[in-house]
Amino acid sequence: MDNMGGRTDPTANSSVDLEKYPNAKKLVERAHEFFEKIETLTPGKELERKLNAEFGPGNEYYEDFCKYVKIGLDEGWAANIEVDGPKYRRSKISLPTDITKFFSITTVYMESEEEYSGQYHVHPYGEINCVVQLTEGAELKGMQGWQGAGWTSPGPGTHHYPQVRKGALVALFFLPAGRIGYDLRPGNPQPLCV
Repeated sequence: MDNMGGRTDPTANSSVDLEKYPNAKKLVERAHEFFEKIETLTPGKELERKLNAEFGPGNEYYEDFCKYVKIGLDEGWAANIEVDGPKYRRSKISLPTDITKFFSITTVYMESEEEYSGQYHVHPYGEINCVVQLTEGAELKGMQGWQGAGWTSPGPGTHHYPQVRKGALVALFFLPAGRIGYDLRPGNPQPLCV
């Protein structure tokens, strides 16, 4: 069930002021370096496997992303706009630019012990999620199942409810060209890439 009652993104055309928040700027700069390593790869289950094998917990990019997201929560620029109360919040860190290799960068905070579903959406060009656990054991559901610390990467055309369980986490997600849609309803078939 879509808990928002609407199908829009409250952060669609705004982003964090990187000059006001130097740590947000550092996150974007670090993401730029990461994008240089993966920019020719297509979101989907193969990329998800690669990210978890090569860029998972312990990898410098993953650890830096976790560090900056946690700082952003403390400083108030990460996941600071309520979508469904304090347990489901979002903020756009950067719109797609040449610096971000035309990925958008967004943080989504979700918190629930029981399975909680956020806003149903579609990824026209796919999505890359860095799962930042705030509670040990918290999990985000991707197209390949539940994922703790690490990555999910739904392929182009996939659609779902973002879901969390077992605590709090932030999904630091990267969208090619910033493409996401909230107008698709559950029940449509998934693309063959799943």
